[in-house]
Amino acid sequence: MSSYVDSSASPPTSKSWVAAATIVGTTIEWYDFFIFGTASALVFSKLFFPSYDPVTGTLASFATFAVGLFARPLGGFVFGHFGDRVGRKSMLLLSLFLMGVPTVLIGLLPTYNEIGVWAAVLLVLLRICQGVAVGGEWGGAVLMAVEHASVEKRSLFGSLPQVGTPAGLIISTIVFSVASSLPEDVFLNWGWRVPFLASIVLIALGVFVRSKVAESPAFLAAKTSGETVALPSVRVFTAYPRPLLLAIGAKLAEVTLFYLVTVFVLQYATSKLGIPKSYILNSILLAATLCLFMIPFSGYIAGKFGLRRIYGIGTILLAIAAVPAFLALSTGDALAIRLAIVICLGGIYPLMFGAQPALYSAQFPTNIRYSGISLGVQFAAAIGGGLAPIIATTLLAATGGTLAIGLYLSGLAVLAGLCVLAMKKPQATTL
Repeated sequence: MSSYVDSSASPPTSKSWVAAATIVGTTIEWYDFFIFGTASALVFSKLFFPSYDPVTGTLASFATFAVGLFARPLGGFVFGHFGDRVGRKSMLLLSLFLMGVPTVLIGLLPTYNEIGVWAAVLLVLLRICQGVAVGGEWGGAVLMAVEHASVEKRSLFGSLPQVGTPAGLIISTIVFSVASSLPEDVFLNWGWRVPFLASIVLIALGVFVRSKVAESPAFLAAKTSGETVALPSVRVFTAYPRPLLLAIGAKLAEVTLFYLVTVFVLQYATSKLGIPKSYILNSILLAATLCLFMIPFSGYIAGKFGLRRIYGIGTILLAIAAVPAFLALSTGDALAIRLAIVICLGGIYPLMFGAQPALYSAQFPTNIRYSGISLGVQFAAAIGGGLAPIIATTLLAATGGTLAIGLYLSGLAVLAGLCVLAMKKPQATTL
């Protein structure tokens, strides 16, 4: 452990290289995670759960997708523990391997027709590994950015790793858009595997970039002064339950919005409304491209006008827009659906997502910060993102329309706004 600290005490990494390392790394990890979600909507119900009726097969496919999000709190717990005890950098490198290897293996999996139910079992196990990896990666990436930044740049730098989410989504959407343009039999035979196998090249790039970044100065200071604690996660639950619960509540709305659009809407619009897959994928692509600019802009203005204020504005806009957006989905009008996707995912979502890292980091002290922010975000991801496609599908089946889905998302936005309002206001000396 001491050798790790010594080796990390190298000259500080330039801020531009830190930014590049966090963006590249998170892009790669989210690419791996998102291609599974796209495949869940387009492929897995046919290849891994073909014995079910269409609705049950879709739910089974979404449940397999959700397993990855339910595994994210475990990743937050494990990686948060060692990130607070050993260091942020080593956890980021480990998470890349834990994400990349299962992703490549998914691309090699035999299907139900070849090995029966074991195909689904193996798919679930590999998805759990993905979930653990992404659950541990996020906290380390945003802390490397925030803790390397100067006081006045924490909000902007904290938003930069978040750019990896739309960037990963863009790459995964483009790759799947190309793959799905193949003839249907070719796509189902081997075309869907290409996005997963391509991950091996991206992982090598990510490891190279992240290996060049020095350890977080804030962590090194806490380590040197003996402020680390034996069980950081336990400290979070016992001494900081309020910030943890507020972080979970504030996260629920945006993560639910994200997975409703990228998984449920994709599946519903293509299979139920008959809109071409390429049209919806391109709509998501437009929204994600807008996010590339809106997320750092959100981080910048949050640094100027207040993290809680910008985040809160995002929750208010989502509470207002959620119902009209999902009513637009029920019309079946392709242009209306595209506008709803772009406005909600490309315009409203970044206001919350960009301000999140610096705001959450300020709620916990350095010695438990990796654990605190990881557990808050990953529990919300499991509850909100993991259940979103399942709840939406269930509400649709029960009511026959999409109004209830919009009300469900709007209610979460109100909850998020109240949680942000109750959070501690970040101070310049917080970190």
